[in-house]
Amino acid sequence: MDTVSLTGKDLAAAINADSKARAAAFAVAPRLALIVANADPASAWYVNSLRKAAERLGIACDTVDLGADASVETLRAELAARSADPAVDAIMLQTPLPAGVTLDDVSSSIAAPKDVDGVSPLSLGLLATGLPGFVPATAEAVIELLKHHEIPLVGKHVAVVGRSNIVGKPLAQLLLAADATVTVCHSRTPDLAAVTATAEIVVAAAGRAGLITGKHIAESATVIDVGTNESADGGIVGDVDADSVRGRAAALSPVPGGVGPVTTALLMRHVVDAAGNR
Repeated sequence: MDTVSLTGKDLAAAINADSKARAAAFAVAPRLALIVANADPASAWYVNSLRKAAERLGIACDTVDLGADASVETLRAELAARSADPAVDAIMLQTPLPAGVTLDDVSSSIAAPKDVDGVSPLSLGLLATGLPGFVPATAEAVIELLKHHEIPLVGKHVAVVGRSNIVGKPLAQLLLAADATVTVCHSRTPDLAAVTATAEIVVAAAGRAGLITGKHIAESATVIDVGTNESADGGIVGDVDADSVRGRAAALSPVPGGVGPVTTALLMRHVVDAAGNR
């Protein structure tokens, strides 16, 4: 069968157009504080892309580089200060974090109304209980991409491969809210293929290049690839072995060009939303 490519370009463009129009309506431009505490080249590339995206949409972006040796106390203090600053509408903490520092150590210092990537315990709690708040943009991007391509979720069996607090777990909550039946798989799931092959939709979000192959996919299933792994030639590859899945899956999101651009567009939309909640 022909496998449809679930690209995110058109959806991201539509979201960005709306965000740009809304940002222009503010007397003072929405302002994002982007906190960085690493020396990771891939992270630097992503931060630069976020700054460019913000600039195109009329969003002010302040990049705060705390250095790869920043302590938990330094990160907490900076996040708390930005949370208390009325000139800052939105805060995003870029990963990876310094050695010995976890997101759990510092994310609670981000005020929920400014937590545009939905990483704090309060934001995640609001999501789990179905209350309004910002949700992790990558998880939200999966839902928006499926909706954009008119792939129904109600009553569908979705297997989510990965259980991180920034993708797997929040995505499971969003899928449940959309009336899907959800199975969350992880590194200790025995016989992964036996589980994923029963699902009508498979979302790969484990951070392992080529983990999902044709044997993991039911005939005519939809596959969403959230993975962004560095390939041997310095490029980006997903968690799905695309060559072995094409021709078996009904639809597959590409890497790059699928979930990624939608994630960035949603982050910028969240910044504009946060500005609207001043």
